[in-house]
Amino acid sequence: MIGTIVNTAAIIVGGLLGTSLKGKFHPRIQETVMQGISLAVMLIGLKMAFSLDKSNGTILIIFSLALGGIIGEVINIEEKLNNLGDKLKKIVGDDEFFVQGFVQTSLIYCVGAMAIMGAIQDGLNNNPSLLFTKSLLDGTSSIAFAATYGIGVVFSAIPVFIYQSTITILSSYAQQILSDSMIMGMTATGGLLIFAIGLNIIKIAEIKIGNLLPSLLVAIILFGIF
Repeated sequence: MIGTIVNTAAIIVGGLLGTSLKGKFHPRIQETVMQGISLAVMLIGLKMAFSLDKSNGTILIIFSLALGGIIGEVINIEEKLNNLGDKLKKIVGDDEFFVQGFVQTSLIYCVGAMAIMGAIQDGLNNNPSLLFTKSLLDGTSSIAFAATYGIGVVFSAIPVFIYQSTITILSSYAQQILSDSMIMGMTATGGLLIFAIGLNIIKIAEIKIGNLLPSLLVAIILFGIF
């Protein structure tokens, strides 16, 4: 589980470094930097989405997002994530961007094939190389995110640790269940969610990413069946 530990530490260190830089740049500079980061986030999302190479894949993704969105709205995951962010916010004091930073970076760092496949690889083969690469990416981006959103980015390390360590522990079962087709469907769907996060960052839209998270599970099921 060394890969997840390093990944978690990278987010914490990067987040603390970024937090120490918060407010030290002119608002125009911060805004431009965040716009640049949002473009990078959208690029990553699109690359994941375009990894799909099945002719019927697009239809399955549409159904995944639709069904997943219904499930997410019924459960209201977005509100639960925001409530968790509010509770953590009370621990560190008043910070208007805490919840936004916590929720958005938690989703960015957890949604994606690198988190799942890296954790499986670490658990099955004791090979954390993929998570080490993810650590470098997450640690670097957490500096930029925390410079704008503050300490909330540091707390995103908590769901990352729980999520990836759970997959690592259950890796032998995950490998048996997840086929290449399932991973491809989950990756493409996750890519669209990451792209949507980029849209939220630059305030083009207010998409409830949290309520669309069940789409990942629905995509795994649909791609497994079809």
